Amino acid sequence: MTNSNQDWWPNRLNLDILDQNTRQIDPRGEEFDYGAAFEELDLDAVKSDIEDVMTTSEDWWPADYGHYGPLFIRMAWHSAGTYRTSDGRGGAAGGQQRFAPLNSWPDNANLDKARRVLWPVKQKYGQNLSWADLIVLAGNVALESMGFETYGFAGGREDEFEPDEAVDWGPENEWEASERFDNEDELKEGLGATVMGLIYVNPEGPNGEPDPEWSAERIRESFGRMAMNDKETAALIAGGHTFGKVHGADDPDEHVGPEPEAAPIDQQGFGWESDHGSGKGADTITSGIEGPWNTTPIQWDMGYIDNLLNHKWWPEKGPGGAWQWTTQNGELDEAAPSTDGSDEKEDVMMLTTDVALKRDPDYREILEEFQENPMEFGMTFAKAWYKLIHRDMGPPVRFRGPEVPEEEQLWQDPIPDADYDLIDEEDIAALKDEILATDLSISQLAKTAWAAASTYRDSDKRGGANGARIRLEPQSNWEVNEPDELESVLATYEDIQAEFNDSRSDDVRVSLADLIVLGGNAAVEQAAADAGYDIEVAFEPGRTDASQEQTDVESFQALKPAADGFRNYYSDDADESQEELLVDKADLLDLSPTEMTVLVGGMRALGATYQDSNLGVLTGQPETLTNDFFVNLLDMDYEWEASGDSADIMGWEAAADSETDEVFELRDRKTGEVEWTATRADLIFGSNSRLRAIADVYASDDGEEKFVQDFAEAWGDVMHLDRFDLE
Repeated sequence: MTNSNQDWWPNRLNLDILDQNTRQIDPRGEEFDYGAAFEELDLDAVKSDIEDVMTTSEDWWPADYGHYGPLFIRMAWHSAGTYRTSDGRGGAAGGQQRFAPLNSWPDNANLDKARRVLWPVKQKYGQNLSWADLIVLAGNVALESMGFETYGFAGGREDEFEPDEAVDWGPENEWEASERFDNEDELKEGLGATVMGLIYVNPEGPNGEPDPEWSAERIRESFGRMAMNDKETAALIAGGHTFGKVHGADDPDEHVGPEPEAAPIDQQGFGWESDHGSGKGADTITSGIEGPWNTTPIQWDMGYIDNLLNHKWWPEKGPGGAWQWTTQNGELDEAAPSTDGSDEKEDVMMLTTDVALKRDPDYREILEEFQENPMEFGMTFAKAWYKLIHRDMGPPVRFRGPEVPEEEQLWQDPIPDADYDLIDEEDIAALKDEILATDLSISQLAKTAWAAASTYRDSDKRGGANGARIRLEPQSNWEVNEPDELESVLATYEDIQAEFNDSRSDDVRVSLADLIVLGGNAAVEQAAADAGYDIEVAFEPGRTDASQEQTDVESFQALKPAADGFRNYYSDDADESQEELLVDKADLLDLSPTEMTVLVGGMRALGATYQDSNLGVLTGQPETLTNDFFVNLLDMDYEWEASGDSADIMGWEAAADSETDEVFELRDRKTGEVEWTATRADLIFGSNSRLRAIADVYASDDGEEKFVQDFAEAWGDVMHLDRFDLE
């Protein structure tokens, strides 16, 4: 195999994740609207067809108890359960379970069969039903088929057609290893699961040891990484384990073949072929743990909670060689039906992660509460399940279909509807003039608009300027937003808003969210005019202002950037290089390499840097939209070298003798005089060959006008990333 450039130079900045934002890989084309297509479906008919295949056992992969429902629940859960709040990546959107590594994770063993069982439904409805929607919808239908009333369902998830290379699944290079803890108890930042290749935690217990107390700690850590509290966590585990069984008829290491990505070509995407007996049905090997949790494994009831709380459980090695738990006196031995409908009976078992809920005092109190009040258990599970499978879909405006609940949830970051008329073009022009007539500088206006809009994450569609949450906790106190200066800017906007709204005799009003974006646009247009260019940045009114009560402070804290290379901000919490974090943020903003390049150059020209630092502002006329950043960065009359002084900048310490140089000086080759200072987030546009090729375009003598136009377009796009109401 030919080595790639990344193989030859592993330390080069990898821009592949930004390429995913530009290449057309969806065979349906860029204009295809998944949400509109979903709404054309007869959802009742789709669900009926799913139930038909769910209750029709196939000889090639027989259904446990004649019902694929438990398998479909596991499939849906493992699709959605990869989501983590830290960067919004993972989750059900995209149907990523179809691709490596997820299609070959040990925890997803034999889910390839679940998706193939669903193929007739996907084939029938084609482009109107994405795999991303179908996988989780099948989980909902499964719950309903087995007697549970779900909270609702929303469609409109898009399918992706290649693996998401931006997701960090962990540092390990072998399955089911766990090298991701900074110390014994703290999972490294940005990760969700505690073990490579598992959705959450090792079901046998940490490091394969049947230690329930330690397991409870890992459960709380992992589920917390996807914004589930203790009550939601207990309900999800108890609700999910009410159904089905785990499979460990024998030792998987001795009988199970390679996963789908490593399987022979004739397997056609199937993996985990087993030579234990028939390899399927009662002979199935998946996790290596064997048995059901319940005596009624395809029926919604209180059996799981009753079994767990009402019996004493004892660890043992099951037939697959894995740790599991049995009733201490054998009360539930041979109490469950066989998977194939024969007269054979199975022992009810528990996992270490189940017993953990009983041993942990907080989880146990919740389970006892559920046991006393089954209706509360059902409602908590219903809402937690709804949250699980919809967490990465973003605001409610993106939710499609007849089963979307009317009640919005706090985790959906609700934004009020505009109960007033919107400003028109004449109002917009007048407001921009009024903003520019204040004492606010071009850089202040630009930084405030950027701070509001750039919280957006395309991974889970959260954040953005809509809602004006930059004025609320926690964003108002983020270091990167310079709280004291931000308070002053917002006070000016509030005065303008009050004067405008009070002066109108009609129903026209302007929101702070619209004013913040409008102010940024006005700054860009004025800076362009000062450089000799007449431009207009796109603006669509209609943003509204959320309240503090509509804002989940703890959840929004996950959007706090450890670094923002666009503002040349880099905090002590950052654990990667400036350039890597810049690319990561650009990906979350759905930017291409060109858009990232032009936005950095424009922000530097506007002087929109953290604490008004001169770092990267490579121009003698800041707040003027020139191409000076690129011209001076690439000027061959100068050379860059690491700064020899320790500099306290951007809230962090940098020194030339550190392992990675962070601050650099541009010196005149003849005189040795320092002309400019910059960071790695600046120099990468001259160092990286791909980014330099883009910078060349804007640094050319005829490149400035194109730079101004491209910056204005990219800026406008970022300001509207969260305007799903316009689609």
